[in-house]
Amino acid sequence: MATRKGAWLYRGDAARETWRVEGPHFLGHVISHLVLDPRDGRTLLAAAKTGHLGPTVFRSTDLGRSWKEAAKPPAFARAANEESARAVDHTFWLTPAPASQPDVWYAGTSPQGLFRSQDGGVSWEPFSMVNDDPNYRRWMGTVQDGTPDGPKLHSIIVDPRDPDHLYFAMSGGGVHESSDGGRSFAPLLDGLEVVAGFDNSEPTFHDPHCVRLCPSDPDRLYQQNHCGIYRLDRPSKRWVRIGKSMPADIGDIGFPMVVHPRNADTAWVLPMDGSDVWPRTSPGGKPAIYCTRNGGESWERLDAGLPREQAWWTVKRQAMCVDAADPVGLYFGTTSGELWASSDEGRNWRSIARHLPEIYAVETAELPG
Repeated sequence: MATRKGAWLYRGDAARETWRVEGPHFLGHVISHLVLDPRDGRTLLAAAKTGHLGPTVFRSTDLGRSWKEAAKPPAFARAANEESARAVDHTFWLTPAPASQPDVWYAGTSPQGLFRSQDGGVSWEPFSMVNDDPNYRRWMGTVQDGTPDGPKLHSIIVDPRDPDHLYFAMSGGGVHESSDGGRSFAPLLDGLEVVAGFDNSEPTFHDPHCVRLCPSDPDRLYQQNHCGIYRLDRPSKRWVRIGKSMPADIGDIGFPMVVHPRNADTAWVLPMDGSDVWPRTSPGGKPAIYCTRNGGESWERLDAGLPREQAWWTVKRQAMCVDAADPVGLYFGTTSGELWASSDEGRNWRSIARHLPEIYAVETAELPG
């Protein structure tokens, strides 16, 4: 679990009944993402921003017992002129490549940038065809256009069947796809709505919050967007707004979205108050998960165990995840430092940690017994 003031590891038993905490790691430093490499089951990468080192990546090959800073953290290529110069503020997103590329990782940053490591996260190279492309630079906008702590490149997805097939999204800048290993990218925006009065053909006006690929059907993508919840079924390139079937008093605006590891028709969202730009808290102070089991045709409210009133939570786009157990476990962390878990696909919830710093990201992994 990554927070504004460090990282914690929670180890649960097989039944997910008892949890043992390890940490803090990097106490006091911003950790935006913490991911276990599923290809070896022991390497952890942490996207960090420390007081002395600035934005960087740390790597552990012993499940967090020791850490070493990347020899070459993500950094933009040297600019041709002062006007185009940019510096990474923080690495926001980490994605490991499929098993066929055991040492490859991808990273997204703020301001928006895409980076790749081919040595397990030790050194990182920029994608100049994205980071410095004139169109992409225009679509990325400025800090003023982005989220309060900066515009971000996130939701980096590698097709498990084809490591050359990539997706990424930008908060302010849209969803983009590559079929040639990242040598070129194209916008994937058809069907998406934008805020009224703006041109939806312009990527810069699109604000995807979270994009997920279904492991059981890699031709299906789900998206939680500033303007609704969407589904895309390849080979179609048109998004369908499935959030219109959410209850009208809840709406379909939020940040996180997660998918079932074995059933592409099942997905979960945690809606926020999207009645205008500012609240972004649980609607009415009554948080709930909404689940679809038919690809978005209908949604079921799941809130057993969650507070029934005065819980004005915000849950960020990386702060909700699933495990691969049967039944699937769900987890989310709030900006007020609470970590919640369900071991029955969201039907019942309980808090497993409180009084933590602002939670930025939650990820799960199954370790060998």
